[in-house]
Amino acid sequence: MALAPILMPQLGESIAEATIIRVLFKEGDPVPADADLMEVETNKAVMSVTAPCAGTLGQILAETGQSYPVGATLGHIEVSPEDARRLGLEEEPKTAGTKQKRVEKKPAPPVAVEPTIKGGLPVPAHAGGASYLSPRMKARMAELGLRMADLSGIPGRGAGGRVTIEDLEQFMSGIERNKTTPASPMRKAVADAMIRSWSRPLATVFRPIIMDNLLAHRKSHPQKPGPALYALRALAMALGENSTPAGRLIGERIVHPPSVDIGFAVEAEDGVLVPVIRNADQYPLDDLVPRYNRLVELARQRRLPAADTGGSIATVTNYGTFGLTLATPIPLPEQTLLIGMGVGRTVPFWNPAIMEFLPVVEAQFTLSFDHRVLDGGAAGRLLKRVAELLEDPVQL
Repeated sequence: MALAPILMPQLGESIAEATIIRVLFKEGDPVPADADLMEVETNKAVMSVTAPCAGTLGQILAETGQSYPVGATLGHIEVSPEDARRLGLEEEPKTAGTKQKRVEKKPAPPVAVEPTIKGGLPVPAHAGGASYLSPRMKARMAELGLRMADLSGIPGRGAGGRVTIEDLEQFMSGIERNKTTPASPMRKAVADAMIRSWSRPLATVFRPIIMDNLLAHRKSHPQKPGPALYALRALAMALGENSTPAGRLIGERIVHPPSVDIGFAVEAEDGVLVPVIRNADQYPLDDLVPRYNRLVELARQRRLPAADTGGSIATVTNYGTFGLTLATPIPLPEQTLLIGMGVGRTVPFWNPAIMEFLPVVEAQFTLSFDHRVLDGGAAGRLLKRVAELLEDPVQL
């Protein structure tokens, strides 16, 4: 009696493995052709493994609760000589005679003639690493409170470089030997936001801006506005003139913002808070100073009202306060834009009117943006308009 292998089928273009949930027949049971033999769970749905032909269910190699790659031999069906010839089974395949906890893996031919997969099954070319997680793996990660990003540093030994349960457990045992501290709720919230932000194609453009006029304006201003507020007001005015760069791509449409609400980053304990100034394009700089100062103080105390957070279309951050000249900050998940400003430095500037170099204070400004919505040209024009306003602060 010939044996036809029961193979883990290709259950979808991006499915590399599945977990056995239930075996629907017992060894020795007669099975009709195309009968559902097993239920398996992928990372997308519960599906069935069907019988390749009619016969008697022979040995079942797969175990419930275990994950197997596409093409793995899960068991055998005893078939008639006629079906054996039709399937190309000229002789009874060799088996180990015992159940296996995990079946070795190898790409299956169009008509399977070998019951055991001995090599590594490749996953699709666009996938790799921790992109493919078995239900068992996902359950263990949920138990440990881990996310996909936490697996990025684990070298996977599974098919296509996937991280296996054994890889994860070995990694976790190594962590336990190191010093650890619990992440604060704010740190975890920031991490979550950055993971969601990074799922988009982000890009950054840079531009130096001469700050002398701004610094002179600030020095003479009775309320001494902070440099970040100047940048916020300039960005708000630029977006008030044309809000398209702040639109969000939702499906196949660009959704334009109903109002120019600009956030600004404030460092607070173990993270960053982003208070929001609503309708920032409708108020002159003088009117924004007290509102800005109030929100900064509330953010540092972590007492921001709900009405003053969330829903902004862009953010301004002054990383120059840490002595940084250049950085590539990441916009929040619900935003398309983020303006960053570096520390001001005195540099030589060629003045063609007098044909001499003069010392000026220059700061590097960056505009990070969602590249699905903006291209480099549009981002450059927006940053140019911000520069024009900052270099002539009387307009603000």
